[in-house]
Amino acid sequence: MSISIHPLRSAFAGEASGLDITRPIDRADVAAIEAGMDAYAVLVFHDQDLTDEQQIAFTLNFGELEQYKSPGHIRKREDHRLGPGIADFSNLDRHGNIMSAEDRVWFFKLGDRLWHSDSSFRPAPAKYSLLSGRIIPSWGADTEFADMRAAYDALDARTKAEVVDLICEHSLIYSREAIGFVDLTPEEIAAFTPVRHPLVRRHPATRRPSLFLSAHAGAIVGWTIPEARVFLRDLTEHATQREFVYSHTWKPHDLVMWDNRATMHRGRRFDRREVRDVRRTTLAGHPPTD
Repeated sequence: MSISIHPLRSAFAGEASGLDITRPIDRADVAAIEAGMDAYAVLVFHDQDLTDEQQIAFTLNFGELEQYKSPGHIRKREDHRLGPGIADFSNLDRHGNIMSAEDRVWFFKLGDRLWHSDSSFRPAPAKYSLLSGRIIPSWGADTEFADMRAAYDALDARTKAEVVDLICEHSLIYSREAIGFVDLTPEEIAAFTPVRHPLVRRHPATRRPSLFLSAHAGAIVGWTIPEARVFLRDLTEHATQREFVYSHTWKPHDLVMWDNRATMHRGRRFDRREVRDVRRTTLAGHPPTD
């Protein structure tokens, strides 16, 4: 089977067709997908009725799964609904019931509605993320993606010179604090110790520079916190203008794959009384460089 990739926007986000990813794929298709990711940063695959095992198998064509001792969430291990290798981005508890509106795990998940880059709060942020839509609500729940390459290119010369050597601190504490979630235990706070990353990074394959922004970024080394956060907010507003954004409206069995080294994304509102079952596999990355 031969894959075909068509742009959804001129140079950002593509639609992949002609490939059944529930089955093993060959090296030529892997190479075509990697080239598509380098070009478009986001790829959409429709009508892929995946099991968790098939999603993991497809993901492993492109690298190794993220594996960390420290969590990227507050859900206790015994409360996990899914097996290892699959991250649960649903609104369901371990029994498959819709979470209570007062569940602190639900509150924590609301931070994913802020613009962010996956695992930027880790020493080695994520490479690719792959999100499979199993059950989709009847309203809302779009996922928006911002092209951080184009956002960098559009900066004026003065701002490019200002950001080039800046180092930011990233932590889940910052993104959850931004939505008013401060109900963290001492153990959770210790697990979410800030890490440092450059504000501008180059893609290892294309060498194209991009802004490395995220709601997890809450400080700039050498700056006061108020000045840093205002500046980061200004940059985020710039980077998420509509000209840089692709909005994905989900259909059941869509798989959306994105490169965290070139994008930010956020989830949008939906009726929380309806089931949203989406499952993510995430590829390990490397510490970003300039």
